[in-house]
Amino acid sequence: MATIGAPSWEPQRLLAEPILGSVHAQIAALSHHDFPDFAALNNRAEGIGIRSRSGAGLRFVAPRAAIASIDRSYEARIYLDGEIDTRPGSWHDLFNALAWLSFPQTKAMLNARHYELMAYRAPGAVRGTARDVLTLFDEGGILVAAACEELAALLAGEQWKELFWRRRTEVARLMRFYVFGHSIMEKALSPYRGITAKALVVPVDDAFLHVDECSQRAILDATAATRFAGNDLLGSTRSLGPLPILGIPGWVAANAMDTYYDDTRQFRPPRNSAVGGRSREIQSSGEVG
Repeated sequence: MATIGAPSWEPQRLLAEPILGSVHAQIAALSHHDFPDFAALNNRAEGIGIRSRSGAGLRFVAPRAAIASIDRSYEARIYLDGEIDTRPGSWHDLFNALAWLSFPQTKAMLNARHYELMAYRAPGAVRGTARDVLTLFDEGGILVAAACEELAALLAGEQWKELFWRRRTEVARLMRFYVFGHSIMEKALSPYRGITAKALVVPVDDAFLHVDECSQRAILDATAATRFAGNDLLGSTRSLGPLPILGIPGWVAANAMDTYYDDTRQFRPPRNSAVGGRSREIQSSGEVG
C-alpha cells in the first residue's frame, strides 16, 4: 500500500516518465505487483545477486529503532549484514531500492565508503565533506555519458542554452543521461522547474552509444563505482557539478521551445567561487536522509 497522499502504484505512468528511465527495467519487472513490498524487492535482489562490499547478500527490511553504535548504524547494517532499512509504502525508500537494483556496484561502493569513513572517524568529529559528497550523489546524482569532449565542457561550464538548445541534436546523439539519486527519482512523481542533480560525467566512445540501455547502465555503474573508490571526488561538494534535469532534451514537452532555457531561476548563470556551501547544495539536490 502506498503512503497516504502519495500517487498510487501505476507502472505505466512511471514507465512513461523520462526521469525514471534508469529504473524502467526494474519497474517493468515489478509491474504485476501492487506497491512493491519486501518479498517483491528481495526476489529481485536475490535474482540479481546483489551484495555489499563485505560480501553480505542484500535484502530490504523494515526499519529498526535508531542505534547509536557505529557498527549497527544504517550504513553499517547494510555493509555488515546486508540489511537495507525500507519503510513500507514509502516512495523515497522504494526508489532507493530501485537504485540498488539498477546500480548495485555504485550503491555498494557508496555504502562501503560511508562505513569506512565512519569507522575511522575520531570520537566527536564532524561528519565531514567526504560523506557529504557521497550523500549528495546517493540522493541527487545523475550519470552522464558523453562521447564528445566539447559537449561535456559545455555541461561543466553550465552553458545550458548552448548545450541543450543550440547543440540539441548533438546532445541527443552523443550524450546519455541516467538518474542515479533516489530523491531525484521521487521528484519525478510531481516534476517542477528547478530540479537539479549532481552530475558525474563519464567519457565514453562511440561503441557505448550503440549498445542497449542495460549494457550502458552496467558500464556506467562499474565506472562510477571505480571513481568513488578513490578520493578525487570526495574533497569538495563542488566536485560534482549541477545539472537542471528538466533541460535535458525531450524530458519535458516545454523544453521544445528555445525560450524555456531563458528562465534563470532554473538555468542559473555559471557559479563563481563565492557561491555554494554545504547546506545550500544538499537542499538543492534534494537530500531527505
